[in-house]
This record gives sequence, C-alpha cells and structure tokens, in this order.
Amino acid sequence: MSSSYFEIIELATGELILKRKDEDQEPLIKVVFSDEAKAFLGDYASEVGRAMIGTGIQLAGKLYDQDVHHDDENQILH
Repeated sequence: MSSSYFEIIELATGELILKRKDEDQEPLIKVVFSDEAKAFLGDYASEVGRAMIGTGIQLAGKLYDQDVHHDDENQILH
C-alpha cells in the first residue's frame, strides 16, 4: 500500500469507512454494526468503530515493520 494520508468517515447510514484522503475510490475498510451491536454500544458505536480501524492500522504497521526487520536479518552477505 502506498504511503498516503487516510481518513475515517462516518456515513449517514452509520457505517464507518477508511479511505485514502482526496480520492474517490472504494473504501479500504468498512465497519458495519448489526442492530444488536448498535443497541449494545449506543452512543459509543462510532467511537468503537473508529478505535477498531485505528488499532488495525497500527497493528498492520507494526507487523510490516517486523517483517521488514526480519527480512534484513536473514540476508547473507559474502
């Protein structure tokens, strides 16, 4: 994935999407809560959805960094 800016947007339907800023492409991530989950989360549904997306992005970055670092360690120089 290219390095660019992302934004989380809450749609009128209550869905949360992650997309590249200033682009009108299909969302990279979409979070949709069931009616039961919405009832349980109440006013916190948006906050929980944003946290889910943010935490996922942070974890993906850490895993990518670990993978790159691991690949560097496995290189053999002669």
